[in-house]
Amino acid sequence: MIIRPFLAAALAAVALLSATGCAVGRDQETVGAYIDDAGITTIVKSRLFEDKRVAGTSISVETLNGTVMLSGFAKNAEEKSVAEHIARQAKGVRSVKNEIAIRP
Repeated sequence: MIIRPFLAAALAAVALLSATGCAVGRDQETVGAYIDDAGITTIVKSRLFEDKRVAGTSISVETLNGTVMLSGFAKNAEEKSVAEHIARQAKGVRSVKNEIAIRP
């Protein structure tokens, strides 16, 4: 009976490592950093969707080593600024590159 939980944990670890192998294989970051970055991206994206001042579907979020890059389109400068503020407030964010373009 003790073998089953151990086997399940081992299989989960193998699945996690193989799923994140693409980024680590390119020597961009460690597995831990990749997982942290994925968490940051998820948090920022969900907060963008929650905030009514921002069109979350129009903004893309990518994170690499704690640096969040925002891209996409905003209706005005206020929306662009709010999106950047939301990203900066997420735990683990080191810096934000705001590449959001304002639609005329």
